[in-house]
Amino acid sequence: MSHFDLILKNARTTTYSEKNQSMETEILNIAIQNQKIISLTATSADTADQIIDVHGLDVLPGIIDSQVHFREPGMTHKEDLESGTRAALMGGVTSVFEMPNTNPSTTTKEQFQEKLNLAKNRAHCNYAFFMGGGSDNFEHLNELENLDHCSGIKVFLGSSFGNLLVNDDTVFKNILKNGKRRVIIHSEDEARLISRKYIATEAAHPRAHHIWRDEKSALISTKKSIAFATEFNRPVHILHVSSSEEMQFLKNHKNIATVEILPQYLTLSAPECYERLGTYAQQNPPIRDQRHMEFLWRAMHDGTVDVIGSDHAPHTIEEKNKPYPQSPSGVPGVQTLIPIMLDHVNKNNLSLKQFVQMTTENPRRIFGVKNKGRIEIGFDADFTIVDMNRTEEIKTSWLQSKVGWSPFTGMNVKGWPVMTILNGKVCMRDSEILIRNSGQAIHFAN
Repeated sequence: MSHFDLILKNARTTTYSEKNQSMETEILNIAIQNQKIISLTATSADTADQIIDVHGLDVLPGIIDSQVHFREPGMTHKEDLESGTRAALMGGVTSVFEMPNTNPSTTTKEQFQEKLNLAKNRAHCNYAFFMGGGSDNFEHLNELENLDHCSGIKVFLGSSFGNLLVNDDTVFKNILKNGKRRVIIHSEDEARLISRKYIATEAAHPRAHHIWRDEKSALISTKKSIAFATEFNRPVHILHVSSSEEMQFLKNHKNIATVEILPQYLTLSAPECYERLGTYAQQNPPIRDQRHMEFLWRAMHDGTVDVIGSDHAPHTIEEKNKPYPQSPSGVPGVQTLIPIMLDHVNKNNLSLKQFVQMTTENPRRIFGVKNKGRIEIGFDADFTIVDMNRTEEIKTSWLQSKVGWSPFTGMNVKGWPVMTILNGKVCMRDSEILIRNSGQAIHFAN
């Protein structure tokens, strides 16, 4: 007989098994002590400060969203680290990796430390930050990528600003030469985007967005990324792939590249989304037509796709209401990632094991996360508990982001996050935040 902080009884778990080298589902009694998973076989004789019977629910390792933009510092009228992590917690996400295109950009040790300072005692979920790679810091990336709580180096080959836009091949090569960890890439060819901007300007409607930023713009950039990555033997992670041509190419380069996809690309398609949502469906790379969506789903099943992220990138309603193409690209998504994808699970578009692998085990492995992403003894006690039979409408009143909108508002989904456990504490239950500001900085095995 032992006493624990928390016991989750009758937990139907889905997690990666090191022994079997695959995702496994089994019923466990999980005991937690001092923020760690201590036992998976607690008995009726064991006691705890809190015992929760989760019979009928699915207990997942804490879901990791490896691409979010929380806009702090510099653009906190859109979002900040408090509101963004609150949205994550409410949506069942226990850990986030935040992007460097803030103002100022996160490109120095001092700016990185400032973000850690801003997150401490304010974040509602666990957090790490990407360092931006650019012309002014590539010589220091060996050191910068190994800072505590750094999730890696992010490179923008298109659609960024200031010192983060890398549209010079020499700079890009220098970034790849300095360091060992996987480099994360926004892959669009800036020269082609500039030369084709007239398409968007003349159309003056977001229905032209995926025509302006066509699949060739993405493919040119991704082919270059793979060629340079191969030349320098530097692994890369291609973010938010939305085109079939790119997916087909990346399928044959899994030795050097991992691949991310977004719920938006698997759920919305052109031209319908632009006619219905207008600029509220505008993001980079763009949501494309049904031909691409069908191929993306095939890539989900044939091993091409490794990670599902949200690319949470909020802009205010006032900003989104600007005439296209002056309207900014980006949509919020950290809070809706889990409900949207669970609805796809219930529609048999993918299995629960696939979803869990792409949001826990694969991010853990790709980015070198320590002690998160599995339900295993010794790992951090982060859990996302979902009710696969619960049907809910995604309502504006539920959303926690500062911007207060989602492209999925009004959608009915089956499968819902009902509890978020962070470091052994029940922080969200039944859409109510019970414990605030308990997020901790994430550690990596650099």
